[in-house]
Amino acid sequence: MAEVQPSTQSQPVDQSGPSQARPTNPAPDSQALVVQRPGQQGLRRYLYSGLVAALAVSVSLFRFGTSVFPFGASLRADDYAGRTRHVLSTTPLIDGHNDLPYVVRQELKNKIYSPRFDFAGALLSHTDLGKMRSGQMGGQFWSVYMECREEGVAQMEDATWVVRDTLEQIDVVRRLIAKHPDDLQFCVTPACVRTAFAAGKIASMIGIEGSHQLGNSLAVLRQTFELGARYLTITHNCDTPFATSATSVAAGGADGGLTPFGQRLVAEMNRLGMLVDLAHVSPQTMRDALGASAAPVIFSHSGAYALNRHLRNAPDDVLRGLRANGGVIMVPFVSFFFRTDDTGGASIHDVADQILYIADLIGWEHVGLGSDFDGSDSMVRGMEDTSKYPDLIQLLMKRGATDKQIRLLVGENILRVWTAVEKHAQRAQSTLGELPIEDVWDGREWSHVHDADLPLMFHDSKKERREAY
Repeated sequence: MAEVQPSTQSQPVDQSGPSQARPTNPAPDSQALVVQRPGQQGLRRYLYSGLVAALAVSVSLFRFGTSVFPFGASLRADDYAGRTRHVLSTTPLIDGHNDLPYVVRQELKNKIYSPRFDFAGALLSHTDLGKMRSGQMGGQFWSVYMECREEGVAQMEDATWVVRDTLEQIDVVRRLIAKHPDDLQFCVTPACVRTAFAAGKIASMIGIEGSHQLGNSLAVLRQTFELGARYLTITHNCDTPFATSATSVAAGGADGGLTPFGQRLVAEMNRLGMLVDLAHVSPQTMRDALGASAAPVIFSHSGAYALNRHLRNAPDDVLRGLRANGGVIMVPFVSFFFRTDDTGGASIHDVADQILYIADLIGWEHVGLGSDFDGSDSMVRGMEDTSKYPDLIQLLMKRGATDKQIRLLVGENILRVWTAVEKHAQRAQSTLGELPIEDVWDGREWSHVHDADLPLMFHDSKKERREAY
């Protein structure tokens, strides 16, 4: 900018010049040296110009191999470790699926106060606090999983045992979080995740891994939501009255997709603000649920079928539908999702391949991380436990991923999706006035043992009761 020359009248000196005092010519009859300072407007222009110039230089240097953070450290673009530390210290890395609570159940019968369970120290499992801190984790969806009675076989009735066990798993997760208040924080909203991360804690959420754990009841779904569950996997490895699983189709069963009752399940989850999870479901269930959901959905731990033809992975048409839906698919680290015929050969590079393939097909805005740690003993080489996340991030950076893309991958995508689901629920309940869905499964059996001893509310109830006993 050209410098403005002072006028011959007695006025302040040029206000756009350097921030220092200047002498001016005194009046002819004065012996004093008059000193005047630049005005505030000129100072603002000067500082603004300097800031713009600094940012321009930073951008230019980053393009040519150096990342410069104004008022902070300077990192080269090939300083992958430094860039990873910076990204993970400013964006929460949120894993979509971890089965440690089930391991605790199997080995300790949920007795987490046992001296053997040194979660703050070191465990042989994929997950403990030390490993999570080394992995710079910012958030974890803990799976409250109970197995299907028999994989590939429909679970239709007599489900009270699995509802009980699911409640026990929710209980153990919440007690685990409460036991470590300096490191873990229970969260039921995306805003809480950011608050916990800012406080240096690992946000801890709950996901239920299969609708067979609901006892085929939408009322149970609502109660698990009240207890803090924020996603439900529509099926695990068995069909339910809601939908068909990938496992039953792989075993030769028909792919019936989402049932009419499953459509109502999705609608109720949308109303509640509960994430619809399509990991484990059949290909047709994936497509049906994408069409049925009014809010974005997730795959908490699934990959791309095009790279490995495993039915737990999503086909390309489903991935494109996910993009249109606004959802996110969170890539796991279990070896058979990457190399079904050569699980021992699967490595961290296969994980990177999956992430990059999905990002190229539907955009970085729709891919995340869902390890499935402690849900299998067959993890890919290089991603053996929760401490290994920085290695994966550095590998993706070496293969061209930008810091912005990594931020989307590790946490921003799932937080965006969760926020959209939350907003949809607020609108459904507050603006549209949607009430809880009271649909009941057609195959439900009702007990009428005491009906003969009870009064009637309606005259036409007598026939129904009489037929029941």
